[in-house]
Amino acid sequence: MAALLCGSAGVGWWWGQAQAPQAVPKSGPQLKSAPHLPRFASFAGEQPSPGVRHVADWALDSGDAGGRSFVIIDKQQARVWLFDPQGALVAQTPALIGAAVGDDSVPGIGEKPLSEIQHEEKTTPAGRFVAEPGVNTQGEDIVWVSYDLAVSMHRVRAKVKAERRLERLASEDPDDNRISFGCINLPVAFYEGSLLPAVRGTGAVVYVLPETRSPQQQFGSYDVASRWRGTRTAPA
Repeated sequence: MAALLCGSAGVGWWWGQAQAPQAVPKSGPQLKSAPHLPRFASFAGEQPSPGVRHVADWALDSGDAGGRSFVIIDKQQARVWLFDPQGALVAQTPALIGAAVGDDSVPGIGEKPLSEIQHEEKTTPAGRFVAEPGVNTQGEDIVWVSYDLAVSMHRVRAKVKAERRLERLASEDPDDNRISFGCINLPVAFYEGSLLPAVRGTGAVVYVLPETRSPQQQFGSYDVASRWRGTRTAPA
């Protein structure tokens, strides 16, 4: 009888619990996600080409450079721009680039002797590359843009007087700067004082701007000011 009574009490207790209204947990304050604050590269008063500004802003805002320094090579203006990981301009300089207009490398170009490379094959290929410190066959330090394509950034070499490489660097006409087989020749002070320390320190992503297609086609980039219009005004 005691067992039956205990059983009945247990059933009654369970039934009461089943019928009792369940407490609804109170929801806490709804946290709103912070709006995206667009990021724009800082040019320290310099006036870049629209392509350079576009890619610099996009590389910073999208995080494409992955927290590394980044380099933008503007072939049409024959200039190189170096930014720190926060998108601040470190330095910019004229450069010597591939003699031929074009954005693609000839297959197997890295394996051809220089004497067999035709003029139209002397292009500086467009694209996104990860810079790597290296050494050339003469034991000189260089910065590889693409080892596979045999394209590097290095100090300007003025060994052949007829090429007038130093005079070409000083020229105001970008067409004068087209002289190399595809590599990017830089002033010694820029290479040793700015580029090399950045590559060795933070690493660097290199963006070689195209000249036969748009940056959007080349990189899949977007215009930062247009994408986040109304969130913050882009700097002048």
